[in-house]
Amino acid sequence: MKDSWMPLSEDQQSEIDELRKGFSQTLRATVPEMEKHLYLAHNVLDHGFVRVIDYMGDDSSICQAARVSYGKGTKSVQNDEGLIRYLMRHWHSTPFEMCEIKLHVKLPVFVARQWIRHRTANVNEYSARYSILDREFYIPSPDHINAQSSINNQGRGDVLRGDEARRVLEILKADSDRSYDNYEAMISDDGQDGLARELARMNLPANIYTQWYWKVDLHNLFHFLRLRADSHAQYEIRVYAEEICKIVSDWVPAAYAAFEDYRLAGVNLSGKALECIRRIVSGENVTQETSGMSKGEWREFSTMLEKV
Repeated sequence: MKDSWMPLSEDQQSEIDELRKGFSQTLRATVPEMEKHLYLAHNVLDHGFVRVIDYMGDDSSICQAARVSYGKGTKSVQNDEGLIRYLMRHWHSTPFEMCEIKLHVKLPVFVARQWIRHRTANVNEYSARYSILDREFYIPSPDHINAQSSINNQGRGDVLRGDEARRVLEILKADSDRSYDNYEAMISDDGQDGLARELARMNLPANIYTQWYWKVDLHNLFHFLRLRADSHAQYEIRVYAEEICKIVSDWVPAAYAAFEDYRLAGVNLSGKALECIRRIVSGENVTQETSGMSKGEWREFSTMLEKV
């Protein structure tokens, strides 16, 4: 039996079970590993999930589009994987736009407000004007209750411990419950007297969960993942991106491998950084003062060199 705290409601689970019973023959490109993902919910955070609703295209679709578009320009590429790596290496975009995916995502509102900054997708969100939101709030685990970073104004510092961590968690839980109690007390339900739902929702905190359908092409999805699966991204959106990475690697394995190599594991160098590398290779002792970089640029450059 599904625990009450699990992300899926009974109605959603029943819908998924029914959808997965069905089977349709098709002549379009399908990916066996993606067929296994269809409709299944991959749990994220305490009440969230990501699930695949539909997808279009595969690795061969990228190559097909590239060969139509570039013609003789791709004749030297001997295989699909090599072509995909060429396209990724040279920042071609349109062939990757030939693949699309539609996801059902359940996520905290504050994560959704970061996510929606990627304006290259189609989004349809659960409406709190028409429906009543569930009493589900994101409460961080103790390992993710952090102090403010002392060097990054939009980042985390050390994990809070002991009494301070317990105090913060108690505040988060109490404020969430109190706001929802007031939401229920104010709201008009089934035609009864009360505040309109579109007004009552404004009292709810940003850690309440919302849901949406999010449809995006592969090129723009890779841009999203490059930023949000990065180690510097906020944890709460990064875990969604990391879950989507697993799905995409099953959907378009050759494209994802190229993306992982050139975007996630690769680095972009400025002209100054490239010149510093030339000087270092030639045996010169380069410092921040002689590099022509700012302190922030030099710190990032030094961190990159330490990983090489």
